[in-house]
Amino acid sequence: MSAKEIRMKETPDDINNEAVKKREKETDVTVDEADVLTEAEIDDTQDGHAEALEKAAAAEDRLLRLAAEFENYKARIEREKINLLKYAEENVLKELLPSLDNLDRAIEQGQNADDIQSLLEGIVMTRNGLLSTLEKFGLKPLACVGEPFDPNFHEALSMDSSDKVPQNHVLQEFQKGYMLKDRLIRPAKVIVSKGSAED
Repeated sequence: MSAKEIRMKETPDDINNEAVKKREKETDVTVDEADVLTEAEIDDTQDGHAEALEKAAAAEDRLLRLAAEFENYKARIEREKINLLKYAEENVLKELLPSLDNLDRAIEQGQNADDIQSLLEGIVMTRNGLLSTLEKFGLKPLACVGEPFDPNFHEALSMDSSDKVPQNHVLQEFQKGYMLKDRLIRPAKVIVSKGSAED
């Protein structure tokens, strides 16, 4: 049989099957050639993937360590804050102890001394030492007598007539007022002048 006769005997299905098989072969070859990676390329890809995983693991480790360090830092700061608040007065109290010691000595001397003047001098020295210590920390007494009455700094207990002190000025200081740096911590309790009794 000739080739022509063989072709004629083939059914259309046979021809289609052959065409499909031929296309599959061509496609397989094309896909194979496009997808085929050399072993070097595969190794490079695997190495790159492994390196990326190592970098990610190292970054995660650094992140976890940093988070732990931050938590430790926060805890340490909180402990320091608590201690600072708890012992904030320590320096002030240490500075006040010598004044307390001087008062104790004055009491002891007063029990055995007949000289009231020396006892008074000791008390004045102790008071001045105490005031000096408090001034180191920014405490200052308010000057009041003769000053104009200021309700921001003075608390009026009463009013009294005076020929010497003008009206609405502080006539007498009953209790000292104090400033801590730029803040009033206690107003002065004062008696305010009404002016002359003749007015």
